[in-house]
Amino acid sequence: MTSSLERPPFQADERTALVGWLDLQRQILRWKCEGLSEADAHRSVVPTSPLMTMAGLISHMRWVEHSWLEVLFLGGDKTANPAFDEKAPDDADWDTGGRTLQELLADYEAQCARSNEIVAAASLDDVGRHPEFRSAKANLRWMLIHLIEETGRHAGHADIVRELLDGAKGYY
Repeated sequence: MTSSLERPPFQADERTALVGWLDLQRQILRWKCEGLSEADAHRSVVPTSPLMTMAGLISHMRWVEHSWLEVLFLGGDKTANPAFDEKAPDDADWDTGGRTLQELLADYEAQCARSNEIVAAASLDDVGRHPEFRSAKANLRWMLIHLIEETGRHAGHADIVRELLDGAKGYY
């Protein structure tokens, strides 16, 4: 695997640096999916974690972005997000529902674009608005740092899953 992914500028302001690092980790996740067959995208390589597939990772990260920025930060409706469904099994946001990798990637791309719009329209000091969740008390800066951490952690999972699937490896 080869890629031309780049880090944010060395002399960036805080917002540009935070969004730049988050965008880079998002790009790495998408890059790790390039060239995968549909069967491989949905194939589990971790016997104790059957939902840990490349498709499952993308589904999960779409809902993570939605959780933090649309629900917790903006105070939006949680019912569309499977992670908040108390009747659903644990890790429901990892379930792809039989959707193709391309569909999941398109949803993830759209959610990332929506997330970037939310971030662009707010101050890093603005605090989340959802009244039901303690995590909503965090400011946007904290939420972005968390998203960088979680996206980076799952990009690492994608490194391992991809290598176990077909031997492909690489770091930008």
